[in-house]
Amino acid sequence: MTARVLVTGATGFVGYHVAKKALERGLGTVRCLVRPGSDLRFLRGLGVELAEGDLRDSESLKRACRGAEVLFHVAADYRLWSKDPAELIATNVAGTRNILEAARAAGVRRTVYTSSVSAVGRPEGKDGAHSSVPGDETLDPAPSQLIGPYKISKYQAELEARRFAAEGMDLVIVNPSTPVGSHDSKPTPTGRIILDFLKGRMPAYLDTGLNLVDVADVAEGHMLALQKGRKGERYILGHRNLMLREILETLARISGRPAPRFKIPYAAAWAAGFLSTALARLTGVPPAVPLDGVRMAREIMFYSSAKAVRELGLPQSPVDGALEKAVLFYKENGYC
Repeated sequence: MTARVLVTGATGFVGYHVAKKALERGLGTVRCLVRPGSDLRFLRGLGVELAEGDLRDSESLKRACRGAEVLFHVAADYRLWSKDPAELIATNVAGTRNILEAARAAGVRRTVYTSSVSAVGRPEGKDGAHSSVPGDETLDPAPSQLIGPYKISKYQAELEARRFAAEGMDLVIVNPSTPVGSHDSKPTPTGRIILDFLKGRMPAYLDTGLNLVDVADVAEGHMLALQKGRKGERYILGHRNLMLREILETLARISGRPAPRFKIPYAAAWAAGFLSTALARLTGVPPAVPLDGVRMAREIMFYSSAKAVRELGLPQSPVDGALEKAVLFYKENGYC
């Protein structure tokens, strides 16, 4: 069977919803690139075609792209800590180059590349101070904003995608902010925050901010980018800018658990992250408090999705409902 649509990263949070939305939209047979040994318990229920492969294996990518007209390249290694940062960078940067080369060679008609707001800059405050002014698509990150291998790799991978577009590939870039909702099964760093809260493992919080968006809206944003997005442009797929304290208070209302009241000083969080990450380097066990995560949290990560709303018609579903779906998913599937 020839698949019209190829989705990478469909065993992950956003990729699962993109594959699901592509089927709901009637785009045709959907093929999902999966690594050998991947957890397929949720993906199998969608009725997609599976193709084993790896972003670092060019031959497997050629096979996966054969016959496809549309590519959604969603796959990425989003860990905030890796024992081998070079491996993470290779997956995100070289892997993006490999799949785009395979798609171009196979004659894929249109590609939607899933970047991240990690590849979008934010205005700096007075004298370089941190600012809560939202970032938008006109800004590239300053070197000081590229914290850790994940952010560096996502920006470098987006530059690869831009290069392919400049060379003539019909490619649109989308930059999801912080998606929340059901089926964050691995989970993502944001999903871990929700789980830690539900398990009572969050006695304090950092004074930081995020842009939250329903993952279903992110998936719809991919479909709209395919349909309406301008070649070579990028679109932030986000919604509400919220302080972490506000997010935890919403989770408290949903779950009935108390929200933490103590705001931990950044210096104390940095020390905990430093020690936790140093121990991880010795043991190889991922740190409970990744230092890069603490460093990122020092920034107020607010963004504007006005361009995607204006040009694509990106929906803006209530974030409270997305958090409710996340809590329900974790409770119904034995995570907490």
